[in-house]
Amino acid sequence: MCLAGIIGNNWLCISSLPKSVSQFRPNDVLFVNLAVSNLITNYLVDPLNIFQTERFLSVGKVFCSFRFFLPEFSETSSILSTMFITVYWHQKLVGSLKRGGAPVQMEKVHFIAALLAGSWTFAFVLNAPHLFFVADNPENTTAIDCKEALPSEEANQAYKVVYVTLANVLPLTGVLYASIQIVFTLLQNEKRMKKPGTPVKNEGNALPEKSADNTNSVPVVTKSKSQAKSSLVRAAKSVVAVAFFFLLCWIIHLIVSIIGSVTPSSVLDDIESFVGASYTCIIPYIYLHGVQRLTCSRGAGRVVDQEQGVSQ
Repeated sequence: MCLAGIIGNNWLCISSLPKSVSQFRPNDVLFVNLAVSNLITNYLVDPLNIFQTERFLSVGKVFCSFRFFLPEFSETSSILSTMFITVYWHQKLVGSLKRGGAPVQMEKVHFIAALLAGSWTFAFVLNAPHLFFVADNPENTTAIDCKEALPSEEANQAYKVVYVTLANVLPLTGVLYASIQIVFTLLQNEKRMKKPGTPVKNEGNALPEKSADNTNSVPVVTKSKSQAKSSLVRAAKSVVAVAFFFLLCWIIHLIVSIIGSVTPSSVLDDIESFVGASYTCIIPYIYLHGVQRLTCSRGAGRVVDQEQGVSQ
């Protein structure tokens, strides 16, 4: 699972990198950000769990701090990235199918960059207590003895409530809302496509006679727009698939956590770890399939990015 996550997230990151900085698109920035968030877990967290280094590796307080901080920090950033990607594709889908390719707010790279900078800052601040509230351990202690020590049990419970609300419930609500809107938009578009087509009226001062060049160019433009919209719909469907997979993982994680708090078990810990790893390892492949980048070419899947230029 760890190897699959490393391959998938590196693939998503590399395939999203354009040939030049000027060609960077908002969805490229979002995919790279998601891949980096997941790779923190794949490279710095999962290997320690796989090789069970906590049983024999002597560590200090600093290691324990990062041991608690990195998984939560990576998870928070990944969840926020998923929410931004879902909202972005919802806006792009609505702009394409309902507004004739009209530009949307999240089409601006500078806006996306500011949004992601804010999300990383938010993730760091929210998980900062993991860096500071760590119990002092004697020398030659192992990672399995690392424990967090908040000022009181009430403070610990309050922090958990705030964390779950801000890092799980609110982003999950945003993901589900945008996904439901995507589904409704796709259904409305499919219903509209099934209706009998209406004849196109000649508006303005356009002349009825057209030159041979113009006549030949019309089918090309129409085909390009049709291909772009088809790719956009495919990408939107993959976003919905990720959203529901995210919801499934979160529900299983919540149920296992509740059961584990009542009856602690190593089996439940393994299930919880597996569910968390499944999310970061599988979603890159869903996105890659949706944007048609499951190839070795970095230029694949960029038909969606060209839609705005075609529509203009």
